[in-house]
Amino acid sequence: MEFSYDDEQNGLREAVSALLSRAYGDSEQRRRVVGTDPGFDEKTWGQLAEMGVLGLPFAESDGGMGAGPVEVSIVAEEIGRVLAPEPFVEAVVLAGGLVADLGTDTQRAEVLGALAEGTLLPAFAHTEVGSRWQASAQAVTATEDGGTWRLTGVKEPVPHGARADLLVVSARVDGATRLFLVPGDAEGLTRTGHRNHDGTRSAKVTFAGTPAQPLGEGTADQSAAIEKAQARARVAYGHEALGAMETALTTTAEYLKARKQFGVPLNKFQALTFRAADMYVSLELARSTVMWATLVVDADGDVVAAADRARLQASRASRHIGKEAIQLHGGIGVTAEYKVGHYTSRLTAIDHLLGDGDWALARLARSVDEHETVDALQ
Repeated sequence: MEFSYDDEQNGLREAVSALLSRAYGDSEQRRRVVGTDPGFDEKTWGQLAEMGVLGLPFAESDGGMGAGPVEVSIVAEEIGRVLAPEPFVEAVVLAGGLVADLGTDTQRAEVLGALAEGTLLPAFAHTEVGSRWQASAQAVTATEDGGTWRLTGVKEPVPHGARADLLVVSARVDGATRLFLVPGDAEGLTRTGHRNHDGTRSAKVTFAGTPAQPLGEGTADQSAAIEKAQARARVAYGHEALGAMETALTTTAEYLKARKQFGVPLNKFQALTFRAADMYVSLELARSTVMWATLVVDADGDVVAAADRARLQASRASRHIGKEAIQLHGGIGVTAEYKVGHYTSRLTAIDHLLGDGDWALARLARSVDEHETVDALQ
């Protein structure tokens, strides 16, 4: 699959790469950043805002840059390449995307403008214990009392939920799923943060009669919009995984060239070279599928189905490349001081965000009978 960036897109890639390489080119620097709350570098987040990265997908009238999913994919891939812990997909693509899709003019201007400037960090509080990545809400309910909406229930885990300045919350309302905005300092809101195995942060968020503002106008069910926003985020996570897989493969190939056994480099052993070649094949298969899905998003096609296909291929590739990277490094691959294990950890985390590969495969399998049968003899 041939896919070339234009001059502006290459300029964006080079600028983001330069910034993130300075911040996280040294793996020790990343370990220091994720070792303390909020789990990412506020200074680097602000620099991304100054570059216009945090407003990329939003309309200029809302304070954004008016770019598209291709530009978003470029940033996500560079983030994955150095394992930058900044919540770009979570805040910009997912939470910001929902506000852009459903918010009123006032809500879009206030939330997206501040997000683009780097002064507000939104998070999507949707996942519930046992929900298995569904688009509807069950455990959190919303009731209207004297003109004020109040939320009750628990969301867990909420990526970057403890640090977020604003929560975009899904809640059950008379059998339908609707979205609400909750400030981080709202009464009746309790947030308990924790560190994930890949160094990122999540939180348990509890609502106890917490006042909330409906996102958008009307009373219609918003689960379809949630599913579409999650699909776009899965495609963006696919690009983050591509960046991480490419670095894992490159690091492994360099190790095979440098490390010697029986007096010769490891890449002289044909069996090991074949395994590295298989890693490359997995990476390119995933790259083609994820890039195709990005073009589907750009064309506003069947985003959900495309995201499922991209997630399945990226899941298979990330598991293969992550495992092989560790095994081809030997014992050093599992040490905390060496970066390969951290890439595998992040790839594993991405695979379980918004639906893993097995979940995507099951969804695709259910749609098999919706396709026409092709006669092989024709």
